Amino acid sequence: MSQLIQIENIQVQQKATDWEDAIRRAGQLLFENGSVDTDYIDMMVQAIHEMGPYIVIAPHIAFAHARPSESVKKNDISLITLESPVPFGSEHNDPVNIVFAFCATEDGGHLEQLTSLASLLDNPNVLKGLNESKSNEEIYQLLNQSTKGEK
Repeated sequence: MSQLIQIENIQVQQKATDWEDAIRRAGQLLFENGSVDTDYIDMMVQAIHEMGPYIVIAPHIAFAHARPSESVKKNDISLITLESPVPFGSEHNDPVNIVFAFCATEDGGHLEQLTSLASLLDNPNVLKGLNESKSNEEIYQLLNQSTKGEK
């Protein structure tokens, strides 16, 4: 795997008014990279309205996504960190300050990247780095250097 997340898909210290704004900001990076149509961003938000905050997978971390659809042009992942954490409605894992957004062209797409990402997030040093990084470059290096030894 050459890179887990492209530097263009990382934005640190974003200001989000609420969980929906945070998801839209992470989704916008996928849109700007040509990975999704804006419909996909709406679908990510709608999924939470319908199913609740199931995307908050660990304390302070959300994985925003929607079902594969024609709105997805290519598999991709983006990441934003929030200047101030926002509640997503998760009793045990709120508030969230790290939001990943991912899209896949088909069911099972991106499984290898998501597995690598989950393994990275188990590392307390990676989590500390994500929380403390003040630049897109720092996070890019942290995530992509950490995955080089995996396979």
